[in-house]
Amino acid sequence: MEFNKKLQMIGIREFRKLAAQALQDIPEEFLEKLENVEVWVEEEPEPEMLEELGLDFPETLFGIYQGQPLGEQSFFQAPVLPNRITLFRRPILEVCRNREEVAEQIRRTVVHEIAHHFGFSEARLQELGYG
Repeated sequence: MEFNKKLQMIGIREFRKLAAQALQDIPEEFLEKLENVEVWVEEEPEPEMLEELGLDFPETLFGIYQGQPLGEQSFFQAPVLPNRITLFRRPILEVCRNREEVAEQIRRTVVHEIAHHFGFSEARLQELGYG
């Protein structure tokens, strides 16, 4: 897919700001449970990551949750490294036509990945319209 040259102007800083705005829009009761979750922005996923996930190029990956979902965590468990949500800038820009679509896709991706933190499966996210 051809990279949308018009959206190249949305640099990494602005993309991070849009991601931060998406997080601010998450209801407080969910944000409280994200204290051990970091949000990162990377340009695009590594080919090894796509292979590991069983995705073939040029399948699109907008984001990924890496960590242990809340339902699998134990009070008695030793502290773990922060869980991580990574957003991939280039794939999102490739499918969007304008800044508003970029902001919406970031929001949808953040919600999708936070849902994984809460233990939602891909199938359930598809049912809810976040697949």
